[in-house]
Amino acid sequence: MSYGVNNLDLYRRAATYVDKILKGTKPADLPVEQPIKFEFIVNLKAAKQIGLTIPPNVLVRADRVLK
Repeated sequence: MSYGVNNLDLYRRAATYVDKILKGTKPADLPVEQPIKFEFIVNLKAAKQIGLTIPPNVLVRADRVLK
């Protein structure tokens, strides 16, 4: 299981920063932002290999389930 930032969202937000910098905004004038989108991923194959059973209520909450 993994709970962390959504990398695709981070890349998109970084692109807006690059765009602003290329248009002349000073990097020091840009606000510092923290991630706002997180995802919960469950890897059932890995869980099975180590003998873990993931309860259904955990699987329902997962954003992605890898089989």
